[in-house]
Amino acid sequence: QVQLVESGGGLVQAGGSLRLSCAASGRTFSSYTMGWFRQAPGREREFVAAISWSGSSTNYADSVKDRFTISRGITKNTVYLQMNSLKPEDTAVYYCAARDGPPLLFARFWADWGQGTQVTVSS
Repeated sequence: QVQLVESGGGLVQAGGSLRLSCAASGRTFSSYTMGWFRQAPGREREFVAAISWSGSSTNYADSVKDRFTISRGITKNTVYLQMNSLKPEDTAVYYCAARDGPPLLFARFWADWGQGTQVTVSS
């Protein structure tokens, strides 16, 4: 099993930036895709971004494209989400996720999850 621990959430004003981190441990990550999802109150968990094991391939939801950047650390077992130009509608609990295979948009296809970190954007 993969253990995922997120950090970096908080309260920020609209237009500001935050960087989320996800530290992974446990099983080998040789083919793991890492991703970020978010869930606002009363809404389903939605895909935000994903990155391949090598870091050469990334995917983004249309709502965050050109504002958010996903990246992997040098050791590959840390994933970051740089969030710029934040909007109140970005307010949600952000979850790190991992799956053995290509990125998929639906949360039910991701096997491993972190506990989540709250991001609140004030207007």
